[in-house]
Amino acid sequence: MLVSYQWVKEYFPNLAVSAEELGERITRGGIEIEGVEHLNADITNIVVGEVITCEKHPNADTLNKCTVNVGEVEPIQIICGAPNVAKGQKVIVARVGAKLPGGMKIKRAKLRGEVSEGMICSLQELGFEGKTIPKAVADGIFVLPAEVQVGADATVLLGLDDAILDMAITPNRADALSMTGVAYEVGAIVDQKPVFDEISELATQGDVSDYVQVSVKDAETTPFYGMQVIKDVVVGESPLWLQTKLMKAGIRPHNNVVDVTNYICLKYGQPLHAFDYERLGSKEILVRLAMNDEEIVTLDGETRKLNEGYAVITNGETPIAIAGVMGGETSEVIDTTTTVALEGAIFSSSYVGRVSRELNLRTEASIRYDKGSDAWKVEKALQHGATLITELAGGTLVGGMAKVDNRTKTENIIKTTLTRINRVLGTEISSNEVHNIFAKLQFDLVADGDALAITIPPRRWDILIEADIFEEVARIYGYDKIPSTLPSSVSAGHLTVDQAAKRTIRRYLEGAGLNQALTYSLTTEQAATKLALTEEKAVSLSMPMSEEHSHLRTSIVPQLLKAASYNVARKNSNVALYELGTVFYATQGDNLPLETEHLAGLITGSWYETNWQKQDKKVDFFLLKGMIEGVVAKLGLEEALDWKQAEKQDLHPGRTASIWLAGKEIGYLAQVHPSLASELDLKETYVFELDATQLLAAPKKAVAYHTIPRFPSMARDIALLVNKEVSQAALENEIKAQAGKLLTDIQLFDIFEGEKLGADKKSMAYTLTFLDPERTLTDEEVTKANQAIVTALETKFDAVIR
Repeated sequence: MLVSYQWVKEYFPNLAVSAEELGERITRGGIEIEGVEHLNADITNIVVGEVITCEKHPNADTLNKCTVNVGEVEPIQIICGAPNVAKGQKVIVARVGAKLPGGMKIKRAKLRGEVSEGMICSLQELGFEGKTIPKAVADGIFVLPAEVQVGADATVLLGLDDAILDMAITPNRADALSMTGVAYEVGAIVDQKPVFDEISELATQGDVSDYVQVSVKDAETTPFYGMQVIKDVVVGESPLWLQTKLMKAGIRPHNNVVDVTNYICLKYGQPLHAFDYERLGSKEILVRLAMNDEEIVTLDGETRKLNEGYAVITNGETPIAIAGVMGGETSEVIDTTTTVALEGAIFSSSYVGRVSRELNLRTEASIRYDKGSDAWKVEKALQHGATLITELAGGTLVGGMAKVDNRTKTENIIKTTLTRINRVLGTEISSNEVHNIFAKLQFDLVADGDALAITIPPRRWDILIEADIFEEVARIYGYDKIPSTLPSSVSAGHLTVDQAAKRTIRRYLEGAGLNQALTYSLTTEQAATKLALTEEKAVSLSMPMSEEHSHLRTSIVPQLLKAASYNVARKNSNVALYELGTVFYATQGDNLPLETEHLAGLITGSWYETNWQKQDKKVDFFLLKGMIEGVVAKLGLEEALDWKQAEKQDLHPGRTASIWLAGKEIGYLAQVHPSLASELDLKETYVFELDATQLLAAPKKAVAYHTIPRFPSMARDIALLVNKEVSQAALENEIKAQAGKLLTDIQLFDIFEGEKLGADKKSMAYTLTFLDPERTLTDEEVTKANQAIVTALETKFDAVIR
């Protein structure tokens, strides 16, 4: 929020601190000031001038030769290219020697043969942003009111003798999204009470009931709805003070009716909306939920399709505004408006937040409703707005307010003790200091010995629990005054078993050559269940940021594929990633989603490329399989993994394996289906995903240390001719079962298939290592064990020993 230092000073006539010091103190009080900008820092010698004569430049069709009175003895000649410059106007003049934002210096010059002794300025040339200046002067100079004095300092008239504090408002301090909220905050910081202006008492004519009747069908979305009527208004330009206030806050002035609603929104944080009463087409205002596919053309000219979740303001039948978000085009205030129906309402913050995000409409009103507001200031804001419109537009205020009030007033009293405040903050604040702090905040405090009861005003709806009271005390007391102390008892930190195991996994995979990825847990509805380990329902968000982030993932692999595609598109063709993260499964009813940790990995491209030492090696299935087995070995699982051929959508049908542990399927390893890889512009790509929760929970072997064997091992090679459908895992398991305890290692060193062997045959060659750590093995023992293996393989698999 952009906060005018001069506006703040209106509440504190005796404010002695500078804008920079005030910004520093506000920041130390808990609301960050991102910067302080002095609007006149780069501006000098800017005055009010009056155009005496204006005629076309004799040598240029687009230029005008003007004689301008700037308060000196003689007028000066200025060549001006603005299309709207005219005789009799009061304008902003930069004299010779003047400085403007951006480093521009005004010098005496000749333009097409005519002398120019200054410049007639537009608002953009004085530093105002184009989006904040009135549309009528967007392409020309700004014309000042006729009553301003020639020669006066234009920077003062335009409010440029000011500093703007860029205040970063966090969601918990939405009370500071108004100048009154800022005033209370500043008052607490500088220990002064803000002075608020009184609302004028105007004479009224007639009764509002003769103009409009208000009804609300859904009290949950609309706890309060009120309307006042101002007749005989003349829509026109707002006074200069109002326009400059709005522009400095980043809001474009429109007219003296709409500008008042924006001014009240800034002042109170309470949005108002003005309708052209004659264009409503009815005396009835009905607030109800929209019907499905009902439409409204909003003020931005867009046709919006509504549904049953949207609240709308209607004229009894047709929607004329989306409640709390934006008004309708058919009832907006225009130049010919003579009667204004002014709306002030409280709309549910959860409702407005959801609707504005769904419609992608973020307005000053919706921002404030979304973050919450003081439900008890709406009538004052509405009354003030109606009074200002009456005064500025020359209208007559109609007596009374048509309203529906479903608010329930409750007293927010939070109880604590002085001892507890000091214990939590680590301070020794006295009772008098605490009383003084709450007096600065203008909170009522009742003390009974050590016990404190604090009554929270409605303007601070963010304070709900005891911890909020501690925070208020700490920030007003001064965070910098709170002593830094170590905890009374400090113990050495350590990792839990799971934390240590996760660290082991990360270190192993990174050592193996994979890079850790951290991908987003939110994804699209289509991708949410893609490549998931189990067919579980995905969790959908009730108020997503966008359709791209509408569901929680049930698998990590799609996000890794997206990351790989992103890298490949940027010429990084060799990608190796892993992620240890959380996936989410929907549960029944209103129960929280089931969260479980998964481990996933991806490799694509070359594992290493050709150089003088080695040949190019492309990634393959077994490279990733070896990494998974390495993870299991590092974790020291009691049971080995079991690999089974499988089929899964979007994965290669011949290169997909399901991974089992202790009889349960815990993951898969596969090549991405070529069609999916092609969609992502990826070459041959391999992925895996494991249920890390089950992996970490699996029984682990106790770490046992053995001396290096003193006796030699013996090796035997064995080559088998078997049917193609016989798996390596089945052969290896049978060899282990028959070899006995002397077998210490099995290595598959060759696989061969060819026409000579037969179309349905393959050759598998193994090296078997035997060892007894207590003695030297004899050749007869190893031969006997080897023969038992051969016999079993011949019997069970019809293997032929080659």
